[in-house]
Amino acid sequence: MKISFVAGFGPVVHDPAESRAWWQSITGIEMEELGTDYYGTDEVDGVKAFALWPLSQAAENTFGTTEWPAELPTPQAWIELDVESADAVREAAAELKAAGHRLLREAREEPWKQTTARLLSPEGLLVGISFTPWMHKEESGHS
Repeated sequence: MKISFVAGFGPVVHDPAESRAWWQSITGIEMEELGTDYYGTDEVDGVKAFALWPLSQAAENTFGTTEWPAELPTPQAWIELDVESADAVREAAAELKAAGHRLLREAREEPWKQTTARLLSPEGLLVGISFTPWMHKEESGHS
């Protein structure tokens, strides 16, 4: 697997409004509401997106339910490692499974057109292997 860039990073939060206020107060980073209770910005150098992802949404996008499974560590943060194509996400997922890693979710296209597969690191970091098409268009100078 060849990682193109870090597409996004941020904490997994229990109280989105409280976390938004805290992060904005200590960093000065203004975060807009990008979806229901999902706050973030694409204006932080070094990462394509920094966002506060509610645990209920992380659970729903991973497992199809708003409850995080009790038998798994609750993630404290998330990271999206972007690869060059949707096919590369599927190939990476197959490689990870073949190497003995447990995928929490197989590769699939999200309603917002990002393709992701997810797994949990030993530290409890929710890791997405992703293809985020609009971020690659920016990289190549196309819109």
